[in-house]
Amino acid sequence: MAKNYNGMAVGVFELDNLVACFVALDAAAKAANVTIQSVERNRLKSGACVKMRGSVSDVNAAMEVALEAAKPLGQVVSHTVIASPTADTETALAMTVNK
Repeated sequence: MAKNYNGMAVGVFELDNLVACFVALDAAAKAANVTIQSVERNRLKSGACVKMRGSVSDVNAAMEVALEAAKPLGQVVSHTVIASPTADTETALAMTVNK
């Protein structure tokens, strides 16, 4: 059963390799009260995208730590924090989980 993330901020980062993603998500989860929603491998390259959920302040703190932890291991492709995703954004976020 999928967890209900309604009302939670979402932080998304994409890195150019899977190892860097695991190191970054581990650092993020240890740094703040966030839940890792998903890790989605890039189908064309070796990278991956990580989605994490929590309060805006926790997601921002976790994102900062994650990106810093990833620097020695890979390139940050993109990252963002959405403080209050709309229902349509939630639908789009859920569509990519396990794909």
